[in-house]
Amino acid sequence: MVKIKSRKLVSTQEVYDIGVERDHNFILENGLVASNCFNKSHSTAYGYVTYQTAYLKANYPVEYMAALLTSNSGDQDKVQKYIANCQELNITVQGPDINRSGVDFTPVDANPEKGTILFGLSAIKNIGDNAIHCILAEREANGPFHSLADLCDRINLHTVNSRALEALIKCGALDGLNSNRKQALEYMPLAIKWAQDRAKEQETGQLNLFDQLAVMTETSTFESAPVPPNVADFPVEEKLQFEKELLGFYVSEHPLKNAGRIAEHLGITVVSLGKLDEQKSRTKINVLVVLTEVKQILTKKDERRMAFLQMEDIEGKAEAVVFPDTYEQVQELLIPDTPILIEGKVDRRDDRTQLIVEEAKILKLDELTPLRPAIAPTRITEMILLELTTDRINTPEVLDRLKVLLEEHSADKTKATVPAVAIIVKSGDRHRAAAICGPNFWVQDCHNVVTALNSAGFPAVVYSLPPLNGMGNLPPFPDQIPFQHITVSYLNSIRSILQQFDEA
Repeated sequence: MVKIKSRKLVSTQEVYDIGVERDHNFILENGLVASNCFNKSHSTAYGYVTYQTAYLKANYPVEYMAALLTSNSGDQDKVQKYIANCQELNITVQGPDINRSGVDFTPVDANPEKGTILFGLSAIKNIGDNAIHCILAEREANGPFHSLADLCDRINLHTVNSRALEALIKCGALDGLNSNRKQALEYMPLAIKWAQDRAKEQETGQLNLFDQLAVMTETSTFESAPVPPNVADFPVEEKLQFEKELLGFYVSEHPLKNAGRIAEHLGITVVSLGKLDEQKSRTKINVLVVLTEVKQILTKKDERRMAFLQMEDIEGKAEAVVFPDTYEQVQELLIPDTPILIEGKVDRRDDRTQLIVEEAKILKLDELTPLRPAIAPTRITEMILLELTTDRINTPEVLDRLKVLLEEHSADKTKATVPAVAIIVKSGDRHRAAAICGPNFWVQDCHNVVTALNSAGFPAVVYSLPPLNGMGNLPPFPDQIPFQHITVSYLNSIRSILQQFDEA
């Protein structure tokens, strides 16, 4: 070991970790220049940065995680990893929203008791920077978008092309405009053509009849827009697959969100992948996972097929091995992005824990969706009032259309807490009655539903329920009440019925 004999100042120059070739401020006893003299400012800087990031994560976790997600938005694997970290920190990551999202991941005050980060548009696949800036500039200049037709009419469709619009629809960024993604996808070509035709008319100074009326009456110019086709939405599994493909994670819900309850109902004890390392080797366990990758290979000895699996659940990721005998039995079940129940043995090898698969069973998403739990009366704070005449009730086509519309907005039964109440008006009579739709037709976002109902020709309003104020059970359905001016007494009587419904 060589001792440092003396030090001297040799002017200012760049210093690297490996030292310098000529003059140096460290002179050794043997006259040699230090080649391994590590710059201590380097480690000091790293220590300071570590302190800063630790401080930010401890005191500003939402802002810190939003910045971390933004800096890695181009790497979906890292985004997925950091979103899992957000869940551990009790931070919710909301999906992208065309009227709220910015370029980057953004902290929002959606829930004061729980941090929330809004997904950034830059992290969506198939959407370029120019398209994002075009959308944000138009939104900043002229306010939020109101419909897909409105969006197509206001943006540059050369910059935000059909591929970008398709990605926005599939990942859920346009759910605030139309939550039926399949309908929006089929409507998109019509909306684009309509917007392009309008642009040509404006260039030539022509206006159609609806546009002229809109200018004179200051009403919406979108009455001339084509009507969206009446189609059912994608199955939940397909919507989740789109979200995973474009965002790198599930937004609507995780396919395994309710797995614990289902497994308990089936009498199966499930171990989360986050606790796989805690299991003893050769222990037989059950895991409920989604396969992210299935790699098939041939054995060297007899060229039989086997597979290596990459799997994940809500808490972690892990690898699994399917040997030839088992593979022959379960190969048709090894489908990526599909919930699957796997029974196997824990295997520890080379400081790595994996699972040796012995049995497998496909679980459809419907099996993982529990019945909607009973809603406490205090949770019923709003309801939708829908006017129907007896003539329309006796028309099957009308009821079918209403049923489809309500079902589209009640996909997640665990979140559907807003009841729909039909105010039934007898044709030619002033008497009224009310019918409460069953829980399968309760909805989540009542304001979007009311907009859709009115657009489909069903007069509807949102009503926020006032407290009962000791008014008790009033006569349920008084006479001679105009739909637009239903009294508080009338609505309180319906509220009492809803409370009795919940208690039952």
